[in-house]
Amino acid sequence: MPAVPIHVLPADATLLEAPTRPQGGVRAGAGLGGLHVADVDRAHRLAAMHAGELGSIHSWELVTAVDGPGTRLTVFVSGCPMRCLYCQNPDTLAMKDGKPVEAEELLARIRRYLGVFAATGGGLTISGGEVLMQPAFAARILRGAKELGVHTALDTSGYLGANATDAMLDDTDLVLLDVKAGTSDLYKRVTGRELEPTREFGRRLARHGLESQGPEVWIRYVLVPGYTDGADGVDRVGAYVATLNEIRPDTVTRVEVLPFHQMGRSKWAAIGREYELGDTEPPSPELVDRVREQFRSHGLLTY
Repeated sequence: MPAVPIHVLPADATLLEAPTRPQGGVRAGAGLGGLHVADVDRAHRLAAMHAGELGSIHSWELVTAVDGPGTRLTVFVSGCPMRCLYCQNPDTLAMKDGKPVEAEELLARIRRYLGVFAATGGGLTISGGEVLMQPAFAARILRGAKELGVHTALDTSGYLGANATDAMLDDTDLVLLDVKAGTSDLYKRVTGRELEPTREFGRRLARHGLESQGPEVWIRYVLVPGYTDGADGVDRVGAYVATLNEIRPDTVTRVEVLPFHQMGRSKWAAIGREYELGDTEPPSPELVDRVREQFRSHGLLTY
């Protein structure tokens, strides 16, 4: 029998049911379709989550060129310690609002898309919410995915980076690190939390690669006019990111400047939370270009 080229998908690939986000739609995810929700009482649920056998999941989707290379199966977990003013997924903030899904159930779903991942150079991305709110579950999923030969990514603020074990980082090919501001005061203003844990997690990612195969890092910076557009603050983030490549060359392989938008506004109203940025306009193309050039001035490949 002749060899089947890797770019050829299985014959039933188009029949696999997967939530996908509509063009221009609001994240996170498109539901739990195809995943069985575990029927467990509260006590068993907490014990299973602590063991990493169960996760609190908001949704999942298949998406291309958003959460890492290729076509990604992106899982959105529930629970986040941050309170970002511009959060587009406020419905993922409370862990109790997610649905219990067993790790083996999710890994079985990942297994179904091995052909898609191989054909597109894609893989698994765990996002949120904040994935490191559920470190045992994340570690189990990452280990299982690596055993399947799947490229893995963590999308995180880094605020809970201390929850990531070295073994978890060994099983992570890519970290999407969201650096939200360049100064402690502004970071506290836009997130309600401290900046230093994120900065230290970035440094740890760089150091980790000196001892073993460290994960690649993509930096994400959300550009919000009137908040994160200050030239000095942007330069501070750029200078910090450049130091990560001084610790380990090529730790950070790209910076993504993400223009603020209002697509998540309706979610805030739906869950009854006050939204402070209702009058904030998206950044102009000129402002986006200026900020990207500031990052490039630090020697960073920027999009």
